[in-house]
Amino acid sequence: MKHRLPLAVGALATALALALTGCSAGTGVDVPSGGHTILRAAIAGEPDQLDPQKTSSYFSFEVLENVFDTLVEPDENLEMQPALATSWDLSDDQLVWTFHLRSGVTFQDGTPFTAADVVYSYDRIIDDKLANSWRFSTVTDVTAVDDSTVTITVSAPTPNLLSSIGGFKGMAIVEKANVESGDIATKPIGTGPFALASYTPGDSIELTANPHYWGGAPKIDGIDYTFVSEGSTAIAALKAGEIDWTDSIPAQQLDSLKSDDSLTVGTTPSNDYWYLAMNEKRAPYDDVRVRQAIAYAVDRDAIAQVAAYGTATVNELAIPKGSAWYTKYDTYSTDIDKARSLLAAAGVGPFTMDLLVSSDYPETVSAAQLIADELQPLGITVKIRTLDFASWLDEQDSGHFDMLMMGWLGNIDPDDFYYSQHHTGGGSNAQGYSNPEVDKLLDAGRTETDVDARKKIYAQAATIIADDVSYLYLYNPSVIQAYSTKLSGYVVRGDRAVRFRDVSLG
Repeated sequence: MKHRLPLAVGALATALALALTGCSAGTGVDVPSGGHTILRAAIAGEPDQLDPQKTSSYFSFEVLENVFDTLVEPDENLEMQPALATSWDLSDDQLVWTFHLRSGVTFQDGTPFTAADVVYSYDRIIDDKLANSWRFSTVTDVTAVDDSTVTITVSAPTPNLLSSIGGFKGMAIVEKANVESGDIATKPIGTGPFALASYTPGDSIELTANPHYWGGAPKIDGIDYTFVSEGSTAIAALKAGEIDWTDSIPAQQLDSLKSDDSLTVGTTPSNDYWYLAMNEKRAPYDDVRVRQAIAYAVDRDAIAQVAAYGTATVNELAIPKGSAWYTKYDTYSTDIDKARSLLAAAGVGPFTMDLLVSSDYPETVSAAQLIADELQPLGITVKIRTLDFASWLDEQDSGHFDMLMMGWLGNIDPDDFYYSQHHTGGGSNAQGYSNPEVDKLLDAGRTETDVDARKKIYAQAATIIADDVSYLYLYNPSVIQAYSTKLSGYVVRGDRAVRFRDVSLG
């Protein structure tokens, strides 16, 4: 989908007003009428679709976090807590997980939630080989024992199963009729605190409070999301009182925002990382020496400064320093002479590189020219290609790139940082990396129950991945969000889950 052009502040206010008059999308929940409290949120891009099990867009999950539920979910400390499942048991041999489901839960159209919905949702992910099917690589069976009990059988102990099924809304429980009708991509129905009321492509999405939500009706009557990729526009609208919350924030404006008493600025270290990836299915990037040369040529400190204005921490691996799974690695200090010698050893002369970035992630655009300048001394001419994120995803998934820059958001378990991206069969291994030793380690890490042994496995795998430059890691960013002081009960989270179910507007 095309993202709309930046709006003037007054035009944004008009768009917000018009969005609140949108018609019902048939979810069975009434749209709030005049006088009700609507939270106005500006997000930095438009969802590519609203099917939680198919999308990989963060913009989608910013909305879907409030529409769908998972069996378990992470708290602020990223520990898994009950959600649609109230409790769970693990067999002595650690091969059968039994989940006891919450009673009295309904989907937003009034359909009762039962164990059959869990089986359908998980079978869909597995059978259709959706993007998250790798999370179920050890799962051999999902069975409804009765309407309120589900068992998941695994082929080997799976210590990260809870984080796999609850870490983000890509593992949401969906309604069969909503999927089979084809409506889920634009008119999703979940069990969450808010239901879709209207969706105007290119403009906005309106959610309305679900009065029958199992966790209690939200304190606000709805949420209106508008898509504002231009950060200065979003900030101007926030300062003018035309929106209440945004994460479309230029990092260079952070200091000025913090000095504004009418706003709250929330920042926290994230579990995210930003990286460059080269297409190993194409020459010369199929030669590890070429990838290593580029790794030695880039200046991570300069890139982090340009892209994040001092709010990020440079890191040559994925997992941030604050994590118990962090591994120290500092191989690739900037060294142009070493980069040249590696290219010479590979027999590679001057060449032109296509660099794919997205306008919906301004940090990639900001960094792109610097990266081009850094590679020029190696005889590498970089042609920057800037697309909206939906088009960027299409190009990545079809392999139409030489190198790309992007971030991986919302990781919890070390498996989340590495398996899908670097295992030969990983669903997000768009760069085409394959190393049998890494595959063996990543497979072992998924079933190792001893924490210390598991840490050693992932440290070894991470080191090889970086040595091979499957990803050229750049930095770990901070989560930065700004909102009106009238908004209370909101928490800025390291996993970037945007939850509005407990907020109020005073």
